[in-house]
Amino acid sequence: MKDQNQDPNKRSDNETDETLTNRQGHPVTNNQHVRTVGDRGPTTLENYDFLEKISHFDRERIPERVVHARGAGAHGYFESYGTYGDEPISKYTRAKVFTEKGKQTPVFVRFSSVIHGGHSPETLRDPRGFAVKFYTEDGNWDLVGNNLKIFFIRDPLKFPDLVHAFKPDPVTNVQDGERIFDFISQTPEAMHMITFLFSPWGIPANYRMMQGSGVNTYKWVNEEGNAVLVKYHWEPKQGIKNLTQKEAEAIQAKNFNHATLDLYEAIEDGDYPEWELYVQIMSDDAHPELDFDPLDPTKLWYKDQFPWVPVGRMVLNKNPENYFAEVEQAAFGTGVLVDGLDFSDDKLLQGRTFSYSDTQRYRVGANYLQLPINAPKKRVATNQRDGQMEYHVDIGPKQNPHVNYEPSLLNGLKEAKQDGQDHTPYVEGELQRASIDRQNDYGQAGETYRRLSDWERDDLILNLVNTLAPCHEDIQKQMIDHFSQCDPEYGRRVKEGLEKQKGADTHRQPQGGADGDAAMHAAEALGHPSDPY
Repeated sequence: MKDQNQDPNKRSDNETDETLTNRQGHPVTNNQHVRTVGDRGPTTLENYDFLEKISHFDRERIPERVVHARGAGAHGYFESYGTYGDEPISKYTRAKVFTEKGKQTPVFVRFSSVIHGGHSPETLRDPRGFAVKFYTEDGNWDLVGNNLKIFFIRDPLKFPDLVHAFKPDPVTNVQDGERIFDFISQTPEAMHMITFLFSPWGIPANYRMMQGSGVNTYKWVNEEGNAVLVKYHWEPKQGIKNLTQKEAEAIQAKNFNHATLDLYEAIEDGDYPEWELYVQIMSDDAHPELDFDPLDPTKLWYKDQFPWVPVGRMVLNKNPENYFAEVEQAAFGTGVLVDGLDFSDDKLLQGRTFSYSDTQRYRVGANYLQLPINAPKKRVATNQRDGQMEYHVDIGPKQNPHVNYEPSLLNGLKEAKQDGQDHTPYVEGELQRASIDRQNDYGQAGETYRRLSDWERDDLILNLVNTLAPCHEDIQKQMIDHFSQCDPEYGRRVKEGLEKQKGADTHRQPQGGADGDAAMHAAEALGHPSDPY
């Protein structure tokens, strides 16, 4: 309902009937970029349009998560190797979770789909969330990522638009491929992610045989305060298995909870899934020798240039005792780091760091960190008080209960002594709302297409054609142009597939009647010979 006091004809000088505004009525002059120091520097806190947009987006669903609603989880431990290759890992990071060989840190992991609702089939094409909460001796560390190692966008201002395009139509409540590709056709940076998503990599066979990634670029900091850029990769020791669209539909006809059930039964049977954590390191600078920006989350750091080095392993050995209390109320945030870990200037990471914890305070409540699944397994003493559902006060054993502020001479809490040197990167540049210089939106997307095996490329083209066929012709043409710039064969095959589909009924229905277990076994037998990373 429109406010009766609003005058729809009243406009600013630079407005038309089609002008986008924020909720304050300000015309939005740049809806593509947050404001940063230079085109690749850190974001600034006064990004009002972004803060309003993302804060509202965080509150769009009650109480289900806006994204990552469908999930499964398990408890376990992470064991550090204590080394990075032949070197002590302390050369690069002072984080205690890594520095001692054999140290075991309790973890809780939540796997999820991204776009679809809490009771959606686990066979749907969608990125998968892979979020790990480490209960370290220095407090919690959350490594929040996906199964795929890249993302659709590089600027957080576009995140609500991306999710709105992938979510159901606000009028019909039906997910629509035309909405998806209408947005993607105007977002060339998404070509790399789309290539992965519409290939078999877009439907993992189950959670146990799924990769994980931190996606964004982070930093490690050592005792001297020196930093390196890092990327994190979880590799399943069970092997990697993905599904074609046809295999997924056969499973869905029989069981739409297959991935949750597979994880639960494996742990109950003592067949504990295990992942090895690999890390890539890069010096903390702009790397002009690369044809992409290392902070760009739409890009891979290829192994031949930046080797994957194993630094530890994770074992999941205990199922939740109560799904709601542990899996549904588990709350993660990319800003939850411990000493020795730090943020890079990756714009998407900095936007997520605000958004994730803000979402949890809204969805679960201001005191969500007092819940057992989210509370650190160590001493907590804060000056934070009250709020919805507070059930204890985080007070120190010798703290004066009258003093909930700092500094104080009356037995209040005191600041901790810092052991390692602060990491103090130098930042200089004009505040801008701009794209990074080295976008190269098509290069790695084409390389990924060429690295896929034949059966993966076949399935990729089939899935793209079936989804694009009902779309407006202008959207089809734009997407063919994008795919052609990635790789000429890629564009040609999509174009030929669409031409064959013209005039046919392109709405695919699930192909029931097949045996779901047989389909899963067939997928496992197929294996995964390619390595696009």
